[in-house]
Amino acid sequence: MGVAKSLKALAAIPPDRRNQVVQDKLAQLAEYFLIHHLYKKSHQLDQVSKPGWLKLGFPLMYNTDILELLEIFQNLGIQDPRLQDALDMVRSKQQPDGRWILENTFNGKMQVRVEQKGKPSRWITLKALKVLH
Repeated sequence: MGVAKSLKALAAIPPDRRNQVVQDKLAQLAEYFLIHHLYKKSHQLDQVSKPGWLKLGFPLMYNTDILELLEIFQNLGIQDPRLQDALDMVRSKQQPDGRWILENTFNGKMQVRVEQKGKPSRWITLKALKVLH
């Protein structure tokens, strides 16, 4: 998760403000995730390395999921065939009504509840539609 949040932080730097060190680190971190197809074992791509990353959540706090990672890659303008598995996974979670379910939540650990686990999520749906289009 630390690598994901580092990638997210560096990606937030405007492109015209990124020095060579930042650009190199972005490329290195992106490649790290790409060799894992975001959530798989790099040496056994038929096995899931991070099952929790397949449960879409909001807010994520220190956690991450494939939707957040796909959003980072989209913001960086990175298109790579190794992202397809994760895109397909997100697409497969779309419900018949076109929405996505909140699968992971910090409800009960925060002052307010943000949507309801197991129910359609406006935030997950918005992020998924953005990433898939």
